[in-house]
Amino acid sequence: MLTTRKKANAIKTVQIHDTDTGSPEVQISILSKKITELTDHLKVHKKDNHSRRGLIQMVADRRTHLKYLEANNKKRYTTVVTKLGLK
Repeated sequence: MLTTRKKANAIKTVQIHDTDTGSPEVQISILSKKITELTDHLKVHKKDNHSRRGLIQMVADRRTHLKYLEANNKKRYTTVVTKLGLK
């Protein structure tokens, strides 16, 4: 489960301005944190298919946000990918 402190740290690393909580960069960062925590959970609980379905949905959602950012602002896309270590 993503705690408030972990979520705040994820937001701080990529936010554009002080009150930024909904930009694509922030959403991608939060989803990435959730994905890593859920993959750790699924390594232990291999038969948890309900959580696996949620993981697949989160990965698809993150991919959609990344495609949007890549199409609209290539510079911001490359910045987020390098900061989060994606791809």
